Amino acid sequence: MDFEEAEHIRQLRETLTRFVEQRMPRDQAAAWDENNYFPRNVFNELAALGVMGLTAPEEYGGVGRDIPAAMVVIEELSRRSLAVSVPYIMAACYAGMNIQECGSEEQKRRWLPEVAAGRLLFAYGWTEPDVGADIASVKTRVERDGTNLRVNGQKRFCSGAAISDYIFALARSGPVEQRHNNLSIVLIPPAASGVTITPIEGLGMKGAATTDVIFEDVTVPGENLLGGEAGWNRGWSMITGSGLDVEKLEVAAIAIGVARGALEDALDYVHARRQFGKPIGSYQSIQHKLSEMATQLHAARLMLAQAAWLANRKVRCGRETSMAKLFATEAAKMIALECQTIFGAYGYVKGFDVERYVRDALLLPIIGGSSAIQKNNIFKALARSFV
Repeated sequence: MDFEEAEHIRQLRETLTRFVEQRMPRDQAAAWDENNYFPRNVFNELAALGVMGLTAPEEYGGVGRDIPAAMVVIEELSRRSLAVSVPYIMAACYAGMNIQECGSEEQKRRWLPEVAAGRLLFAYGWTEPDVGADIASVKTRVERDGTNLRVNGQKRFCSGAAISDYIFALARSGPVEQRHNNLSIVLIPPAASGVTITPIEGLGMKGAATTDVIFEDVTVPGENLLGGEAGWNRGWSMITGSGLDVEKLEVAAIAIGVARGALEDALDYVHARRQFGKPIGSYQSIQHKLSEMATQLHAARLMLAQAAWLANRKVRCGRETSMAKLFATEAAKMIALECQTIFGAYGYVKGFDVERYVRDALLLPIIGGSSAIQKNNIFKALARSFV
């Protein structure tokens, strides 16, 4: 097996490293975090690099499906700021992947060139106040109103809704008893009449703020039904397809980026910080912490690389993506907390990036399917192998 990154991915990393240092400096990243601000100008400059098209075919203005490369973009951006990496996911993955895999031909022609140009962001509107992992129980409803669609309901933890172009809303389109067979996906502009967005203040993931969203008799054209007319009552198959596998990898890539940022800062700090006449990095207890952090990070990167390789080949890889998401996010939490321990009191105060790493890392085992859900997925895959 060849574990070397492809040349185009190596060059992509180098390009993004320069971009992060030049256009996402630490002081700016700290300001975006403090103000929960989405730097649209930086996002537009990122789009100019062509990386938004990594999930769109060439005939629609993209560069062709390249999941490993998209994960590298997420990782490198997340090493500095989720205020840019999460909107990248909203564009390249939430919009690009879902339109490509589930959209009608007309929707692909209409929207994929916009994705590739960085002009289209989706926010996921799946969960509700009393609906989390069991998303087949959503209560938001969509009904036909002539040639239009009328939506009523409420979504919770709808991250990025306020900066999105469309909310990717999962809604019930038939009798509640049918659960999986009566769900449809409607694309709703946040500025549409009847949409109310209320911010939810969270610890981390600033810049793509999470929100409550209320739909009150929101009317959109029938063409906003994902998949066109054939998409009616097909929402469940759309959200549980290969796009779900990639969503888990997106969060794993964020985790690896955050963990890298934490480990690199810790390595710098242990050489600069002196106690009892020598650098704290000369103490074995610190060395062992760093060794464990590096090992966890290395394992997480290998798991993500293998799962992304499978996903890029369109091989169903739910077990591998769940493993990668579970391991990478838990590793990131451990690494960020250990980094904070190494920094001591400085790791707890504003002004040091490690405090942000901790806040962001604590979220990652929760979003994109919690660690408990990933363990359930892995066990189910194991159980099927014994049947």
